[in-house]
Amino acid sequence: MDATLPAATPRPAPVPPLVDAPSRPAEAQPSAGPGMPPASPVTAPTTSPVTGPPVSPVAGSAASASPPAQRHLRAVITELRLSAFGPHRAAVFPVGPVTLFAGPSGSGKSQVLAAYEALAALGSGAALEEAFPDARARIPDRAVPDAERRRGFRLGCTVDGPAGPVRLDLAVQAEPALRIVGERLSQDGQILLATALRDPGRRSVQAAWLTGGSVGVTRAPLPDDRLGTALLPLRVAGSTAGQRQVLAAAEQVVVALRSVFPCDPGPDRMRAPVPPGEGRLLRDCANLADVLRRTRHECGTRHALLTEAARTACPGTVAGLDVRAPAGGAPVTAVLDRGPGRPATELARLGSGELRFLALALVLLTGPGVLAMDPAAELPSARQVLTVLADDFDRGLDRRQSAELLRLALLSCGRGHVRLAASVGEATADAARRLPGVAVVDLPA
Repeated sequence: MDATLPAATPRPAPVPPLVDAPSRPAEAQPSAGPGMPPASPVTAPTTSPVTGPPVSPVAGSAASASPPAQRHLRAVITELRLSAFGPHRAAVFPVGPVTLFAGPSGSGKSQVLAAYEALAALGSGAALEEAFPDARARIPDRAVPDAERRRGFRLGCTVDGPAGPVRLDLAVQAEPALRIVGERLSQDGQILLATALRDPGRRSVQAAWLTGGSVGVTRAPLPDDRLGTALLPLRVAGSTAGQRQVLAAAEQVVVALRSVFPCDPGPDRMRAPVPPGEGRLLRDCANLADVLRRTRHECGTRHALLTEAARTACPGTVAGLDVRAPAGGAPVTAVLDRGPGRPATELARLGSGELRFLALALVLLTGPGVLAMDPAAELPSARQVLTVLADDFDRGLDRRQSAELLRLALLSCGRGHVRLAASVGEATADAARRLPGVAVVDLPA
């Protein structure tokens, strides 16, 4: 028995993996899968497995090779694991400063980013149904329900930072009711937190987390619709070395997950004038004009970089990015300044590609304070890394615009304060493969 547990404490069975369908050859079956390491000093009670068929691991060097070892001074997600999620099975994706997912239609690019976004939402305190509004679409293809007609999915991530690499793994039941049936937080092979569904009739899971000292572990029920890791800072006192290790690991994971900004600019919603507000960019970038009003006055250097990028990506002369903000709280209109003697061009007259470019460039060049997100307030922004998620990153863009956005991504991500995870088309992926500092993950059909 592990030394961290007192000898009299019974060790319950581990959280079960999402096992493969019985038809899978025995030699190909993973014992616990990459999501849940079998060895642990703290384990959780058992529940019935949720089954699903095998999906081949991701092919390609970017998906299979381990990222170079480095010390991360800020909390960042370095690996995403989709043990059984949509079309993915036993898939492990290293995540670097600029990571692009490419592949044919149906290869699961959007599912990868959806998993990333869902983990971020759970880390920010969202309920399970908010993080997975379409949970049934995340069940592995041709998944086989168990005897109680339950099916679900498994996913996880690794967060590196000052506390060292920390793993978070989740098993989620999607049918017949959406709930978390297993969660593990681990570090260096040691399980710091484990939860499992003990009584299906109760809306809670049994949790056990490392305490250390004479107690060994602490057990208590937690909600089955919330991420237990995000609740630990409210439940753990930090009075023992074990508790402090749990807190450091949990807080590192939460900081990384809360620093994620999913962005999907909607050009049709960006054309109309917008009322002045606090100048925080929304996910669909519909209030782009109001944010430009703010950045022009508060972020002169970044606004100048955005103007320079617009000169490259927008046809015609671009002397600057300006706004028309009438007095009295009237709606704000953003325009391209075309230079002396030339009428300005309102955003309403720009093409969809130009609008998406301006929005994405603004996101890459700004920080959490200009984005509608809720980063960890207890940690200075200089010690946090903004991760931008963008599905269909190059949608509607020409080669010149896509190349300029990649240049901006490398510029911003090279400073260590911004990271980008996006799905792209083949043309952008081909161009990105020739750029040092960009990791392209090729998903098979």
